[in-house]
Amino acid sequence: MMNVTINRLAPLMLGAILLAGCAKPPAEQLDAAEKALKEAQMSGAAIYTAQDYAKLEASLAAMKKEVTDQDGKFALFRDYGKAEQLAASAKADGERVKADAVKKKEEAKAGALQAQQVAQEAVKSAVDLVAGAPVGKDRAALEAIKNDVEALKASLNQIQLAIDKEDYPAAQTQAKAIHDKGQAVSAELQNALAKVGKGKPSAHKKK
Repeated sequence: MMNVTINRLAPLMLGAILLAGCAKPPAEQLDAAEKALKEAQMSGAAIYTAQDYAKLEASLAAMKKEVTDQDGKFALFRDYGKAEQLAASAKADGERVKADAVKKKEEAKAGALQAQQVAQEAVKSAVDLVAGAPVGKDRAALEAIKNDVEALKASLNQIQLAIDKEDYPAAQTQAKAIHDKGQAVSAELQNALAKVGKGKPSAHKKK
């Protein structure tokens, strides 16, 4: 009787063993998760959503480790269920991170363009002050200021180059530095002009 039962169960047991042995990594889900990571990276996530992107990379690393761990097991004991769950989660997170990065990148672009305009206005103010400054005795000082202004004008190109490369954080940083320098040069020139004005004899001085 026992032999009959064993004989009946044997095909079922064999089928279960074969089914377990056929467990394979969820290749399609793994590829989709890696594609989501790549697209997030291309959207600028590493720059504009750095923390979320780092978490996404960690999720992909955990997914790959799980697959490797399962691959290292005896065929009958492999189970890629967790790897499949990790892949699905990473794919969803990747799509979300990409969307956030695109949004923040557009905001950074708008900020960079505005900062560029402010920097250009600061440099123009300095240029106008230099153009209207009298030469006077302090020719060397005026020439030094003129050179500073010319350098500022040239540096405006660096902002545009950064914008063209879509490196908007760098563009904003450069624009702020130029704006601050332009204001400093203008203040220096205004102080110099004020001193020149005080040094001139008054036309209404009584004899």
